[in-house]
Amino acid sequence: MLTYEECLELSDLTADEVDAIAEHEHMDPMIAMALGHYILTHDGDQKIRKIIMEDIEKAQRDRNYAHAEVLQKVLKHFIATHPEHKAQAVAA
Repeated sequence: MLTYEECLELSDLTADEVDAIAEHEHMDPMIAMALGHYILTHDGDQKIRKIIMEDIEKAQRDRNYAHAEVLQKVLKHFIATHPEHKAQAVAA
């Protein structure tokens, strides 16, 4: 049986990115990891970017600025580690 960490390594996502998806979709992190990996492998990087951005907006509406700041770092990292999507992120 694979561990969470082994699955995470295979997913091409970070734990923070998985947590952002889990938060947004209200699901267990392991399921969020599978969903995130599926989205990534089916040209859905913009969807993940949008999920993280919506989480940032919600945290700001809730005045949870510390969490919004963490999520902004998650978004920056996602864009940096998925360079084929930098152009799309800038254009959006």
